[in-house]
Amino acid sequence: MEADGGARVRYEDVPPQNQDMSFILPSVSVFLSDYGWYLLFLCVGVYLLIQHLSKNRSWENQSPSVSAANQDPLSVARRQEALEASRQRMQEELDARAAEFKEKQLRLEEEKRRQKIEIWESMKEGKSYKGNAKAEHNTEEATSSTFLKPKTDKKSLRNNGYNPLSGDGGGTCSWRPGRRGPFAGG
Repeated sequence: MEADGGARVRYEDVPPQNQDMSFILPSVSVFLSDYGWYLLFLCVGVYLLIQHLSKNRSWENQSPSVSAANQDPLSVARRQEALEASRQRMQEELDARAAEFKEKQLRLEEEKRRQKIEIWESMKEGKSYKGNAKAEHNTEEATSSTFLKPKTDKKSLRNNGYNPLSGDGGGTCSWRPGRRGPFAGG
């Protein structure tokens, strides 16, 4: 060691400081506290980008074999024939259901027409059309049910001209609006 002229200092004798890297901890904590959310979003974005690119790469690896199968004219023709057969089968099912529905509607219309004719004929004979179905089964009950029962005269709770908004049907408890203006007092 030369102290005057050459100034050579031995570093071997001086013990090294900060060997445990504790000097990095404060600067890292400051960086994370300032830019932590940005760093988190950046990591998530990079992860999603890698996932997207790997999916596209795997799809590109499969696409030449799929496109080669699509280009085969026999397979394309078979696929189109199968598609056409499927459409034809579905159309036939639809037509069958439509024909069945139309038959059902015609039967219902015919039944309604027949019932109207029966009602008209029973009314021409003077019978009640509601009692007509019962009269076919039991003629004795139909003749006894033709007598009219007298109505019981019940007194209505209010008269026919009652209107709650008019204010003249309530008797002693009629509502009047309050006075306008200042209160009188002294």
